[in-house]
Amino acid sequence: MEDVAARVGMSTASVSLVLRNVPGPSERTRHRVLKAVAELGYRSDRTASLLASRRSRLLGVMVDIRSPFQAELVEHLHVAAEEVGYDLVLSTQTRTRDEAAAVETLLAFRCEALILLGPVAPAPVLAEFDRRVPVVAVGRRIAGADLDVVRTSDGDGVGQTVDHLVGLGHSLIAHVDGGRGGIATDRRRGYRAAMGRHGLDAGIRILRGDGTEKGGEEAARHFLDSGDLPTAVVAYNDQSAIGLLAAFGRAGVDVPGTMSIAGYDDDALSRLACFDLTTVSQNAEEQARQAVAAAVERLDHGRAAPREIVLAPCLIERGSTAEVR
Repeated sequence: MEDVAARVGMSTASVSLVLRNVPGPSERTRHRVLKAVAELGYRSDRTASLLASRRSRLLGVMVDIRSPFQAELVEHLHVAAEEVGYDLVLSTQTRTRDEAAAVETLLAFRCEALILLGPVAPAPVLAEFDRRVPVVAVGRRIAGADLDVVRTSDGDGVGQTVDHLVGLGHSLIAHVDGGRGGIATDRRRGYRAAMGRHGLDAGIRILRGDGTEKGGEEAARHFLDSGDLPTAVVAYNDQSAIGLLAAFGRAGVDVPGTMSIAGYDDDALSRLACFDLTTVSQNAEEQARQAVAAAVERLDHGRAAPREIVLAPCLIERGSTAEVR
């Protein structure tokens, strides 16, 4: 900054005003400063700026890099954060890196609040994080912890899918779930409740899955090996549904002619013509906007009481479901 100030014959304080876009300097002065910045290749040192400030204005986001839906959420989170003068720091959760490690990285970067996408940690662990900085859990219902939650009604979303399939004449409807997590539990309960609502309790069939394409393929092989195929499958998410589509396609099972398949999330892959997947939209853009707003309310407006924001899911009908034959 001293080099820029020397180039234009101004004080570093005046240069700082221009670089921070603070009102005061004339347009001519701004032009001179920005021209010098470009000529000198100046880049602000964010780390130094943070050390000089009591605020980092950083929101830490924990994301599972294996999830296309969470990647889409991150894109919308960036937009929402920038609109209110915040930036994001991302920390990944992988097969070999758990949530605790991801969160500790975010805290080490002085993130003022955490936005955790699809957290699986127990409620007491999340509550402990929230005692350190405000936490917003996205996508999962949290019982027994006073922290902010933004999610859709997973049970309702799966219920809409079952209603859709029953309306197409299906009664042999199976569910490939997502394992033991809270989101999977709510979707599994939604499937059971919807089947019961239609008088199909005796036909409830749940196959254990893990929310991955591989898990979907394994579930399809189980159906094929058993010789007892349902006419429709409701998958835990789009990744699982795509695994089902791939395995049934290789086995010569026509979708949706012989079997209908539906997913959950409405991620980018589900919209491709090669999959054309019936699925449930969680409105990623609105979830992101609400998550950032919740964090900013805690940081800038002093809200202390926790909030739960539950958005309505919406079934997206595409070509992977059809009337039973």
